[in-house]
Amino acid sequence: MKILHLDTNHPLMLSQLAAHGFENHEDYTSSKQEIEAKIANYDGIIIRSRFTIDQDFLSKAKNLKFIGRVGAGLENIDVAYAQSKGITLIAAPEGNSNAVGEHALGMLLSLLNRFKIANNEIKNGKWLREENRGWELDGKTVGIIGYGNMGKSFAKKLRGFDCNVICYDILPNKGDENAKQVTLVDFFRQADIVSLHTPQTPQTIGMINQTFINSFAKNFWFLNTARGKSVVTAHLVQALQSGKVLGAGLDVLEYEKASFEDFFSGDNLPEPFKYLLQADNVILTPHIAGWSLESKEKLAQIIVDKIISLFNN
Repeated sequence: MKILHLDTNHPLMLSQLAAHGFENHEDYTSSKQEIEAKIANYDGIIIRSRFTIDQDFLSKAKNLKFIGRVGAGLENIDVAYAQSKGITLIAAPEGNSNAVGEHALGMLLSLLNRFKIANNEIKNGKWLREENRGWELDGKTVGIIGYGNMGKSFAKKLRGFDCNVICYDILPNKGDENAKQVTLVDFFRQADIVSLHTPQTPQTIGMINQTFINSFAKNFWFLNTARGKSVVTAHLVQALQSGKVLGAGLDVLEYEKASFEDFFSGDNLPEPFKYLLQADNVILTPHIAGWSLESKEKLAQIIVDKIISLFNN
């Protein structure tokens, strides 16, 4: 089987696939149109987020048997059309779940303990102790929205703290020893901290909006290490300004493009994003929650193992 690799990954992927008889081809620079011109020659492709695998692309992939997406989500692939053509979709949400859980915990502790604010004050010659009294996680209720691989990882990390962990998921019977599954009504009533761990779907786009935010009984801290388009940023900013949201840790943003490297190009940054940049109670990271050195290897290994299991019998 011939595999076209469209993004660079851990080198174990190429070496192990070759050792199992797969023929690897690499193309990390050609345009999408150039890839489409030759995609019919390949049995499989491996991609991260270089471009969208849409219906036009898939219609040209006459012999494609699988798509390996080195990451957790499949939102850059037309899943329904690919499945209608009998193409197997392979992702690796297990591979970076530990990294996401640790990142979410780090953001939460940084917000509660005012690390960003205190650090910036000291660098500017201010030594303020009383003003920087923080909050303890002990006794708080942490609410997790979406209790799959990522949500479960975060809940596991919270086991060392004397906090109450609840979860809400559209599927029943998802709770476990680390988080009690509750109704959305109870979630709104109980949560002091809200952490988002849902995939990007039509149902989750724009889910965190003004109505959703104002449904919470308490003011709360908000974390998003999932997908940026699940949050209406303008509404989140309004909640930060009013104090309904006490602080936010955002690893992903509504404004992200398919390729993030040129995010700051141009002079027309959205006004809500400008607010996030200057807000003391907001921590931003560049979509790196699952981007650890360890997860790079684990993601690659999981994709390789799944390909070998499915196609090398």
